[in-house]
Amino acid sequence: MKITEITLHLVSLPSRRDHNWASKMTSPIGYHAIVELLTDEGVTGWGEAPAGMTWGGAHMRYYGESPQTVKHLIEDYLAPVLIGADPTQPAVIHRVMDRAVKGHPYAKAAIDIACHDAAGKYLGVPVSTLLGGSHRTGIEVAHSLGIMDLDRCLAEAEQAVAEGARTIKCKTGLDPARDVQLVKSLRELLGDSIRIRVDGNEGYASVHEAVNVTLRQEEFDLMLCEQPVAGAVGLSRVAKRISSPVMADESAWTVHDILELDSLDAAACFSCYVTKPGGLHRARQVAEIAQQLGMYCDIGGSIETGIGNAANLHLGAALEIATLPSVCPVSQPEGSDGPQVAGVYYLDDLVVEPFRFVDGQVLVPEGPGLGIEVDRAKLARYAA
Repeated sequence: MKITEITLHLVSLPSRRDHNWASKMTSPIGYHAIVELLTDEGVTGWGEAPAGMTWGGAHMRYYGESPQTVKHLIEDYLAPVLIGADPTQPAVIHRVMDRAVKGHPYAKAAIDIACHDAAGKYLGVPVSTLLGGSHRTGIEVAHSLGIMDLDRCLAEAEQAVAEGARTIKCKTGLDPARDVQLVKSLRELLGDSIRIRVDGNEGYASVHEAVNVTLRQEEFDLMLCEQPVAGAVGLSRVAKRISSPVMADESAWTVHDILELDSLDAAACFSCYVTKPGGLHRARQVAEIAQQLGMYCDIGGSIETGIGNAANLHLGAALEIATLPSVCPVSQPEGSDGPQVAGVYYLDDLVVEPFRFVDGQVLVPEGPGLGIEVDRAKLARYAA
């Protein structure tokens, strides 16, 4: 099978509400690049890059990307060298991409996902099988509360739990007093059986501030503390002074980042993305190294459409260490009868069939490749 054409679509999905975090307080979610990859066997593969200009690594280690930069990189640099390549050979695909372009993992991830989708369809197996096999059929949903007023956070958390969510993730990092009060109020409202995790997105002004806030939050039974400050060194200093496990996200993109985190004893766990290392092939490599070092992970993302979310779910199924509740959306087109709040961030989606949400888990789509069908009418409707 050979790649014959790669087409880029830019889309903007309507969001259920604004979803913001400490490093992104203005740009909307849902503006993403979609890759359509055609082959000489008539098989089409789909990929997605939820790229954001404010998303990167600490100390200029990784740079922000946008849907426009993804489109430019793929159309002008990656597609020309990939025409004629075999999408069933991901290691070769990455070697070709890396020779053509340094960095730009989100652009490469969109291609990688589309290649895996096409390969799975061609071979008649799901993407999780291509990644080594499936350890689970679904991923437990951590419902994410963006930075909002306390009353809105509490009301949304209560409805999400009523619909089946068992873990609440709180975006924090801008207002220490608010961050402590939020965790306290959620615990009082939701009771002891619901897990609460916090994510500062590098927002705290210092290690001292991060430690002070986290110690106060720990009085209300904290599940984990995600990326309160920038950089692995800062995380290591926080980790030494709090009781909760520290999770790395912005500091965990590549195998080299995982090795640095381990050497500094900076994080017990990390957020494993399809996109940060450049695709499913590289994400699997990152997780395998982390597993050997005794780390565990969730499946992170940027509130993808059903295309990218399907890739996330297949990755989560294939990784033995992906044991943590994750912000994997319950992707569903308008008019579906699924949850209204729990795991729901958009009013519509690009996939034809809604993802199933059962017992607090979003289930991995079944079928070959990503297991999804893209609604071309929605692709046109939400073209940006």
